[in-house]
Amino acid sequence: MSEIKKISLPVKGMHCRSCEMLIENKIKELPGVKRVTVDYKRNLAEIYYDEVKPSTEAVALAITKAGYSLGVEEKSGWFSKNKTDYLDLGLAALILLGIYLIAKAFGFSSSSILPTSESGVSIPLILLIGLAAGFSSCMALVGGLVLGLSLKHNELYPEATVSEKFRPHLFFNLGRVATYTFLGGLLGILGSTIQLSNFTLGSLTIAVGLVMLLLGLQLIEIFPRARKFKLTLPKGLSRLLGIGENQKEYSAKNSFILGGLTFFLPCGFTQAMQVLAVSTTSFLAGAFVMGLFAIGTMPGLLSIGGLASIIKGNLAKKFFKFSGLAIIIFAIFNLNNGLNLVGFNFAYSQAPNNSINATDPNVVLENGQQVVKMTETSSGYSPNSFTIKKGVLVKWVIDAQAPYSCAASLIMPKYNIRKNLVKGENIIEFTPTQAGRIPFSCSMGMYTGSFNVIE
Repeated sequence: MSEIKKISLPVKGMHCRSCEMLIENKIKELPGVKRVTVDYKRNLAEIYYDEVKPSTEAVALAITKAGYSLGVEEKSGWFSKNKTDYLDLGLAALILLGIYLIAKAFGFSSSSILPTSESGVSIPLILLIGLAAGFSSCMALVGGLVLGLSLKHNELYPEATVSEKFRPHLFFNLGRVATYTFLGGLLGILGSTIQLSNFTLGSLTIAVGLVMLLLGLQLIEIFPRARKFKLTLPKGLSRLLGIGENQKEYSAKNSFILGGLTFFLPCGFTQAMQVLAVSTTSFLAGAFVMGLFAIGTMPGLLSIGGLASIIKGNLAKKFFKFSGLAIIIFAIFNLNNGLNLVGFNFAYSQAPNNSINATDPNVVLENGQQVVKMTETSSGYSPNSFTIKKGVLVKWVIDAQAPYSCAASLIMPKYNIRKNLVKGENIIEFTPTQAGRIPFSCSMGMYTGSFNVIE
């Protein structure tokens, strides 16, 4: 009986347990190999064999096929030492600032492009609401995540064709349309039973924001150590998307499923349409509303896939950095929104603010009630800050002027209040039980306000 022998070789590029598994599976295919133990923390592969010793060249080839390389991992600092990285990032920041200033100058925002209709909801209106969402909140939440994942995949597989890169985006959007249509029909006949809690919505938003932040930090290449974590968070997401060891494109089936799951992400436009689907009390009508809305979002979301698919070569490297910076901005936006949804707001401390004048012109005492009047538009809430007294019933009267905007889905996590505003007057009643700040926001956490409760 031959003696089992061992060789140890250094491996570069490992970041997690899945890296170990990929390398082990490839090396096990070599003749004579009995067992393989790979440790990503030590950057080491231990190969056990009997009679036939695998050559270093064969092992190196197997490791390369798994997506890694043989050799000692170079120590990376916290910041890049390449001046070009900073110049490219500075240029990207200037371009983004220019785009922002141009958009602001032309009034191109979610509030200005949101269509309104006094005569009720029509087919063109639903499509236009979807179009507005696809280039605003859906772009920030859904589009930012998809752009980060697709660019990361394109960076790993630059040899993939334009068709291979774009196909998953098409299936992602088809999944949105199909799932939104079906679940919209269920909403039509079941009412508002498909509804997630504020905390769950906030947690989802924070999770998406963290993934986007990591992807963005990797793409700008300023923080080399961020790349050490490139497979940690995307591991589960890559499995969901169906990425194999050497696949050049995402699985169409799983891209389809991921697109459908965006139905549950907290976009105010989506929730406004969900409320409209509920009000139809019909499977066909509810399915029609949600399906049409998803079709409306397609131009915005597909444009992201198109850009990510066609850019190649040196331009791709610069585009990755530009997009990485944009994704980081989206990530911070979503993280802030998620924190708002779970009831934590940096702008509002939880301690009572007794420096505020107890007499608020927007709060009137009538029949022992504190009557608060507020207007909701597609730009948010006005006024959005009120001073009220502890222990006295509050009658919150909201004039909703944009019932199909992000701001129409109103939540107050502290008192578990959730209200989908309808056009005209809406009334919410609650009694503040302790002094301090009570934040409220839209269901995406984008538009905010607060009550300051005093003794």
